[in-house]
Amino acid sequence: MADRRPAARVVCLDRDGRVLLMHWYDPVSRMDVWEPPGGGIDPGETALEAARRELTEETGLPGSAVLDRFVEVARDFSWLGVRYVKTEPFFLARFDGVRPEVDPGDLTEEERHAFRGYEWAEQLPERVEPPNLAKVVETLVVGQPPSLGE
Repeated sequence: MADRRPAARVVCLDRDGRVLLMHWYDPVSRMDVWEPPGGGIDPGETALEAARRELTEETGLPGSAVLDRFVEVARDFSWLGVRYVKTEPFFLARFDGVRPEVDPGDLTEEERHAFRGYEWAEQLPERVEPPNLAKVVETLVVGQPPSLGE
């Protein structure tokens, strides 16, 4: 059975075009995963509100940097033994500085156990989620199709 809990993510770019990736370890699958910050949309919350809240909680970066610009991304992944099949909005946030400091001080207990760090990546690592993240970034920056499948 697949979980379809709504979620939103944020593609953060620094002044030089580096992408902020959060590094997580899934002890169930024993795999490392790199992905943009984000998480579940709470009841009564819009996707944009969730993206801004999650960015601040996971990174300490200002949620106000998240633009009201997104692309829908089809997702199919497993985390802690649960399969997620859904479409998530990926929002864009830009930062004027080079590699702004990240302070993930508001992680949940589950997130604290899984968190392994972060990186402002010049090139995307092999285990990035979603696998088509490079196309998602390009679409957000250039402004192409309103949704991306796999």
